[in-house]
Amino acid sequence: MQINTPKSLLAFDFGLARIGVAVGQTITGTARALATIQWQPETPDWSAIETLIDDWQPDLLLVGLPVNAEGEDTDQCAPARAFAAELGDYELPVQLIDEHLTSSEAKSRMREERQSGRRKKRIAKPEIDAMSAVLIAEQWLAERNIGRQF
Repeated sequence: MQINTPKSLLAFDFGLARIGVAVGQTITGTARALATIQWQPETPDWSAIETLIDDWQPDLLLVGLPVNAEGEDTDQCAPARAFAAELGDYELPVQLIDEHLTSSEAKSRMREERQSGRRKKRIAKPEIDAMSAVLIAEQWLAERNIGRQF
């Protein structure tokens, strides 16, 4: 781990209806779902976001950028970038990270949990958003070789 590596981060799976949030820890190299934030009319619930930032005191904020498979912008990229820019008001470093396919991977992971019996209840959309945020955090950690080395 480098000296400048943050100890914790919050990852956001940005959407125009809900925003999934996960916390990642560089000490353990793990991430876990925290919450799904519902939009208020025409704006994210900034109060809920601020509470998470205050509670978790992250060193970094990650925002998933929903590019397509070729790495090109989609219609959701401009709103995600605007969200990331507003997160900059919290005076923490903000990074964008390619998150294409995280929602489908999150659904797949949760289906596997249900089929194996580790998950009893049906999968709700807010849970998929939070799991997508976990995948964003895990991807960032993996790209930096932070995590469990087996």
